[in-house]
Amino acid sequence: MRSEARAVVIGGGVVGVSTLFHLARKGWTDCMLIERKDLTSGSTWHAAGLLPLFNMSYSVGQIHKYSVQLYRQLEAETGQNVGFSQVSNIRLARTQDRWDEYMYYAGVAETLGITVNILTPEQVKEIWPLCETEGLIGAIQHPEDGYIQPADLTQALARGARALGAAIHLKTAVTAISQRDDGKWLVSTDKGDVVADHVVSATGNFARQTGRMVGLDVPVIPVEHQYIVTEPHPAIVARKAQGLPEMGVLRESDSSWYMREENGGLLLGPYEHGAPCCYVDGPSEDSEYELFQEDMERLMPHVETAMARVPAFGEVGIKKIYNGAIAYTPDGSPIIGPAPGLKNFWLNEGHSFGITAAGGAGWQLAEWIVEGEPTIDMMGVDPRRFGPYATEGYLREKNEEAYANVFTVHYPDEERSAGRPLKTAPCYGRMKDLGAVFGSVYGWERPNWFAPAGYQVPVAELGVGADVLTRHNHAPPLEDGRIVERWSFRRSNHFEHVGNEVRNVHDNVGLLDMSAFAKCWIDGPGAENWLEGIFANRLPQKVGRIGLCHLLTPHGGVRSEFTVYRQPSGFYLVSAGAYEAHDHDVLKKLLPADGSVRMNAITAQWGVLVLAGPRARDVLQKVTRSALDNKSFPWLSGQKISVGRTTAHALRVNFVGELGWELHHPIEQQTVLFDTLMQAGAEFGIKPFGIRAMTTMAIEKSYRLIPRELSIEYNAFESGLDRFVKLDKGDFIGRNALLAAREKGLNWNFVTLEVGEVSDADPRGNEPIYDGEGQLVGRATHGAYGFRTGKSLALAMVRPQFAALGTRLTIRILGKNHPAEIIAESPFDAENTALRS
Repeated sequence: MRSEARAVVIGGGVVGVSTLFHLARKGWTDCMLIERKDLTSGSTWHAAGLLPLFNMSYSVGQIHKYSVQLYRQLEAETGQNVGFSQVSNIRLARTQDRWDEYMYYAGVAETLGITVNILTPEQVKEIWPLCETEGLIGAIQHPEDGYIQPADLTQALARGARALGAAIHLKTAVTAISQRDDGKWLVSTDKGDVVADHVVSATGNFARQTGRMVGLDVPVIPVEHQYIVTEPHPAIVARKAQGLPEMGVLRESDSSWYMREENGGLLLGPYEHGAPCCYVDGPSEDSEYELFQEDMERLMPHVETAMARVPAFGEVGIKKIYNGAIAYTPDGSPIIGPAPGLKNFWLNEGHSFGITAAGGAGWQLAEWIVEGEPTIDMMGVDPRRFGPYATEGYLREKNEEAYANVFTVHYPDEERSAGRPLKTAPCYGRMKDLGAVFGSVYGWERPNWFAPAGYQVPVAELGVGADVLTRHNHAPPLEDGRIVERWSFRRSNHFEHVGNEVRNVHDNVGLLDMSAFAKCWIDGPGAENWLEGIFANRLPQKVGRIGLCHLLTPHGGVRSEFTVYRQPSGFYLVSAGAYEAHDHDVLKKLLPADGSVRMNAITAQWGVLVLAGPRARDVLQKVTRSALDNKSFPWLSGQKISVGRTTAHALRVNFVGELGWELHHPIEQQTVLFDTLMQAGAEFGIKPFGIRAMTTMAIEKSYRLIPRELSIEYNAFESGLDRFVKLDKGDFIGRNALLAAREKGLNWNFVTLEVGEVSDADPRGNEPIYDGEGQLVGRATHGAYGFRTGKSLALAMVRPQFAALGTRLTIRILGKNHPAEIIAESPFDAENTALRS
């Protein structure tokens, strides 16, 4: 074994071997993989080998698409057969909500270049003659989908990696990992030590044990997954003898199972409630090709529905039940990317669909390691989307929940309840008493909207059919038994109430809790020059001024967005609460080594209450002696003021486009501040409002968000950030790439669309956009109904030749085409009159 390597990959499952293969493919041939036992001896060996392209995540969807394309050509490249059976994949729908999900996904798939066929029940019967179609609305089919032999795939990737010069060391256990003073990693094994520039952890069920070696609490705990393999069935055997095509992978989503042919019989894989976490402390040292005791009782509800849908399944005996560990994360998506707090240590873990994701995950991680950036937006799988709050107890609750919800409808407004509440601002109880319906971001509870006193969803709107196992279309009942939120892809029950919140902010004044904002303090003698060298915009030049600054990638894409508030002794930076770990980790890794810049994360020390609306000044002036007129307190400035007996840094900025202030205050004073504002605002009609009202108002202002309109996939000019990019200020990250892009021309343009003929379903993001000839020319990135403008709106990225004002396009929403016209940015108050009033 060599004593040095450019990168060491730990873990010989399909994910680790794919990572090695792609690193070697990128030219890093002096890399090695270390596996404690044999290749595929972890979860890979017992995987069912399915290749589901279906995924609602933009990041994961692209990863899965690449994998299937790679596997199709891998035999030609490596000479190793991978056992790829392209038999298609059919997903059945029995409810309108499921059909809406499929129609939404079909739009997402089109923007990704994934083929989806829409099938009638009769067409399902033609393809799957053993399937009973009673009760079906229809189905969708991925013709390029199918299944693969996991062991053969892994061996093909290994052969390809070795052929390119990479090394694989089996039966070699990693015993310790440490980083030397020169930044290189020392990987100690029972066969000797290796010094590497980079280390990749792809250790599956061992992820938490590997993480502990370097001080990481990796947010991965496996869950037990069972599947049943039957004896051969005469009808299937006869079909094969006649040379008829294999019937493909069948997914009865509303009963939470998949089924496919297997050696003349059938394979059934349910995703049941009650499947427990396993390997919480990691597998034992001698764990290899390990399975758990099966639990047939847990499977029976799914078995019964499978026999009803495919009677042949109940006509043969069971050959074997597999019950093995599959790694999970709290949201069910993998973690692929840099480890927080560690330079050149990478994670490729948490793969609940590891066979499908392995190719794409290895591809993008290799791009990230070798080139410094991935080529697709990876925020949906970035390890830093979780933070220190993701403790073992939290993971156990959330990972079991994620497993149980693999096949439930993935509503865009769904807020899953396990592991909550966890992090609450002091005003949480006040908001709850006022009817707050909470969502969660980065562990924080935030009001999404407010239900009127005594409100509940009518029972008639909640039913989905007693025979549907995935009865999952509303939030859990409140303590008094009321159900106040019914999820939907359409305008749901909260639509009216969100509209009332918007109207009150517009007409009077509203109060919003944004304490989850990520916050940090930057100071030191080199702080100003350092920040100027990383941000595309100039810093605020005067003390008390506020600026919006973007941190770009070397290729000019948008990595992070910060509000920067200049104070006498340093800079206060605020960014999206969901990306606290990401944004702060990026900043820390850019800090100069000489100690001239200090960074202090202070999110939990400061709460934020947003006071917004035309009467905001009246409310705030009532409880402070500070002058609040435009001359004394102009827009985009901040001051430290007293508010009653509390104190706050009042920043005259907000995300809703109305007169208002963000009040950044010591968190321990929040309840007093909240009460002070609510009491002072009573005569002015103050009411709380939530994130959904804020979002609709932001869309009416064409405000961009990470990772929607602002993404590493679009350079800052394509995202319409021209006024925030100062090419003449000197060098900054991404400047050279932007100069080159300006010369070459843009591939995309950010636009705002007014959508017509909308009744009950507004754009949400990822809908395909077509020109007059029906050609795909872009995709929506966000959307909502604008209550102040009375328009259904979409934010989108389109090809430049279709970006002119007045251009008429078509957008597809839940399978229906709608006319759309490009309008000027900020359809509400384009001149910012309200903000400046």
